[in-house]
Amino acid sequence: MVNYAIAKPKTKANKTAHNANTAKEDTDLPATPQTLSPTKPMDSDDDFNSVMSSEELGEDMDSSVDLGAGRLKLACHADLVACTANSQPDSDVELEDVEDESAFDAHPKDLKPAKKAYEVDFNVYSPEDIQAQQDRQVAEVATLLEQPTEQTAILLRFMRWNKERLIEQYMDNQEEVLDKAGLGADMSSNPPRLEAIDGFMCDICCEEEPGLQSFAMNCGHRFCVDCYRQYLAQKIKEEGEAARIKCPGDGCNKIIDARSLDLLVTSDLTDRYHELLMRTYVDDKENLKWCPAPNCVYAVECGVKRRDLNKIVPTVHCQCKHAFCFGCTLIDHQPCPCSLVRKWLKKCEDDSETANWISANTKECPKCQSTIEKNGGCNHMTCRKCRHEFCWMCMGLWSEHGTSWYNCNRFEEKSGTDARDAQALSRKSLERYLHYYNRYANHEQSAKLDKDIFHKTEKKMQLLQSSSGMSWIEVQFLEAASHALQQCRQTLKWTYAFAYYLARNNQTEIFEDNQKDLEMAVENLSEMFEKNTDQLSGLKVDMMDKTSYCMRRRVILLDDTAQRLRDGKHLPPSTSWRNSPYADILAGGWEFNVGLD
Repeated sequence: MVNYAIAKPKTKANKTAHNANTAKEDTDLPATPQTLSPTKPMDSDDDFNSVMSSEELGEDMDSSVDLGAGRLKLACHADLVACTANSQPDSDVELEDVEDESAFDAHPKDLKPAKKAYEVDFNVYSPEDIQAQQDRQVAEVATLLEQPTEQTAILLRFMRWNKERLIEQYMDNQEEVLDKAGLGADMSSNPPRLEAIDGFMCDICCEEEPGLQSFAMNCGHRFCVDCYRQYLAQKIKEEGEAARIKCPGDGCNKIIDARSLDLLVTSDLTDRYHELLMRTYVDDKENLKWCPAPNCVYAVECGVKRRDLNKIVPTVHCQCKHAFCFGCTLIDHQPCPCSLVRKWLKKCEDDSETANWISANTKECPKCQSTIEKNGGCNHMTCRKCRHEFCWMCMGLWSEHGTSWYNCNRFEEKSGTDARDAQALSRKSLERYLHYYNRYANHEQSAKLDKDIFHKTEKKMQLLQSSSGMSWIEVQFLEAASHALQQCRQTLKWTYAFAYYLARNNQTEIFEDNQKDLEMAVENLSEMFEKNTDQLSGLKVDMMDKTSYCMRRRVILLDDTAQRLRDGKHLPPSTSWRNSPYADILAGGWEFNVGLD
């Protein structure tokens, strides 16, 4: 008799079959597998809009199919076990448990799509959430250090909210930490108060009238309330300072706490003070950044470290719908890493390309290197600065031309080879830059035009409703197409900046193929989107298909690029590493013509 093993999930019925050999116990097993419903086709507007509302319209939608396959496999296992037990009750059948039973027990709603290589985890916080975070940290550390709340907050701000470092240094040398933080060892928990002291004279305004209200911290530097208020107003309003406002006493390093400030200033200054403290908290935390959108009050938390910015472009999405890079806070620039974005923007904005144009359209005097532009047809050039005579065509000495002064045939001569080579390189560099810049600028301009069209989309949707009889839900495909166009053009724009810095190899060709596919899909969708309203109703299905296809091509391009950034080693073009025993590993990443710094 042959022994064999059957893999099965850990269900109650199958455990019974495993532990007994009687037909009675086999009745616990399902008699027939459950009938699986085929995946419902996406033929309704609601189905389409539910897909379009996801973060990426190109997400894989195969989870239900996978789940169905898992259930079918479960039923088949159960039937096979039941048949085996009934036909061979005395056989030595070994039933091995399936190690991972989650695939069979999971509910479709519990299954989450796998995170793409270009996606990062992040959280969005409101000002109330941020304040609650601060309060929790202050309360926790205050309990450990046995210090008042206000003093603990000053200590945490001094340590940039690194509570582990604060606790460690505080335990090692309490007095030193308190002194450096601007508190001093003689801290008092007594509440601050205003006092009128007989014979007191303010050292700032020299007022000494009877009943003059004054204030002093535990450092002992006392000033009148009016001078203190003016000092604090200047610090908060004009200088934007809050966390490190020192005592106005000459050379005093004591920090004014929130309780003292609340006692001295008006409510509007108090609100501004606490707002600045909150901004300082976010700025001090490496994993927190304010959303750069105008008038947005939200902050975003992301765990990507600065050292990893050459491996991933951490695009996050704020509650206000603004998408930006967590590393540099610029608008979303996937798939281009932050370091390449800085280089590209600098190249586009400064005078470097003006210098390229000069180099391509002018020549330097071979003797004094002055820049010369040809303003006539004659090749006999005379430098106005050093009076050197040379040939414009070959850059050689004019005296060497003999009788061929106006018909230069000396390109093969060494005298002008270096100058001609430099000229050719400048022209080639300029042409290459313009190739990528023109396409970058074209998609940037097209995105702006598409955005203008998006603002008019609602009106177009209303016109389509009235002309075709469609409902508001049925015309949502126009808004989805508009969003897809803006997203894809933003991505395409930065693919050209990314491609400019890529070295030529097989990986670059694959990248350009993905880029071309996305670009063609976007242009086709854009052409359909600009059709007249009376034509749009007949294009609904095609536009829905094109929209979905565009987003899928975008996901493919971003995912492939991000995987190579994340998993590979990125080196400037060189032949030395190709002979390395680790060449296969190094070749897994992108090869750039500049360093990623």
